[in-house]
Amino acid sequence: MKILAVEDDPIASAVLAASLAALGHDVVQATDGLAAWDLLQREPIRVVVCDWLMPKVDGLELCGRVRGRPGDYVYFILVTNRTPTVENQDVAFAAGVDDFLSKPVDHQDLKTRLHVAERILGFTSQIQTLETFIPICSYCKKVRDDRSYWQQIESYINQRTGSEFSHSICPDCYEKHVTPELKALGLKQIKYPECKKEGQP
Repeated sequence: MKILAVEDDPIASAVLAASLAALGHDVVQATDGLAAWDLLQREPIRVVVCDWLMPKVDGLELCGRVRGRPGDYVYFILVTNRTPTVENQDVAFAAGVDDFLSKPVDHQDLKTRLHVAERILGFTSQIQTLETFIPICSYCKKVRDDRSYWQQIESYINQRTGSEFSHSICPDCYEKHVTPELKALGLKQIKYPECKKEGQP
């Protein structure tokens, strides 16, 4: 995985980067939260291992910014030398932190946390893929929403995008449905208007 390591202490930063690389990950480094935020805007990073206390933008503020932006889920691990009290954990989880590591970072603990992160990100990717498929009835063409309610596709799209629809009839359906109805009523068939084909000016 591509992992962003955010640490302002040079020695701790080098140790963390070496541990991540030894576990087979692609490591990107930042020395403060502001630099980390800039990297996250430019690069597709799904995991952040970040120190809590840093200049400019600390770990909690960085996590809050990450949670406030759209896009793929980012797994956020907070590294701290603070005592892991219930109060500290509650503050961090409220900011959107996924997990904790205590300083100095233990190599095996890091490996375990990243294994969990990889599995969770895999699941979120599967869910996002499934959500791109719209269940549609093969007969009436109604679609099913996330509450298992079947509705016309026009309503489904309108609720999600605000798009409005005007209805017409394609040439195939005109010949299949409208022409026989006109003949059955003894009415003169109206020629279907010529349409431009794809690629025509």
